[in-house]
Amino acid sequence: MNWAPRVVLFLISTAALFAQAPAAGQSAGLETDWDIRPVLTEISAHAGRLLPELDKVDTQSWVARGASDTYTAQLESSKAQARALATGAKALAANPERLSAALEVYFRIQGLDAMLNSLEQGIRKYQSPAAAESLASLQAENGANRDRFQRYIVNLAAEREQDLAVMDREAQRCRGMMIQTTPTPGRKK
Repeated sequence: MNWAPRVVLFLISTAALFAQAPAAGQSAGLETDWDIRPVLTEISAHAGRLLPELDKVDTQSWVARGASDTYTAQLESSKAQARALATGAKALAANPERLSAALEVYFRIQGLDAMLNSLEQGIRKYQSPAAAESLASLQAENGANRDRFQRYIVNLAAEREQDLAVMDREAQRCRGMMIQTTPTPGRKK
């Protein structure tokens, strides 16, 4: 197994992510819609570019040579995830401030990455190391967009939390004002 390059790539990516993160107590702020839209569009396009690469994978011949048939299920699931990711990211680009849709797209990215890692091992063992490297290389192209999108989601959630806190404080203030009763002028005797 060729884990060393992946571990090094992971450590470098993590270090770069923390280097770009704001210092404690500072907020990077939420990217504008027009700044995050190209990222989402590229995530969608990247998922589309994965499909032809996945079509080259022949798990049936693997199974004939003794591989587990789970690879076939993983391949089909990976294709379905890639199609759903392409569609979901494209739709999210139209309205990027939808937190639930952003989380769904991000979870699809994470799920697809996990399945592709497993498929790469099968490709390396049952098909060819070059094909596995080609898929790994294509998969890695999305790293910067995935990291930027992750930061966007964290900032979007933080902004929503702040909005809710302000609304709650204002609602409490209004309730307090309504509860306070002004004394009604009493009748003179």
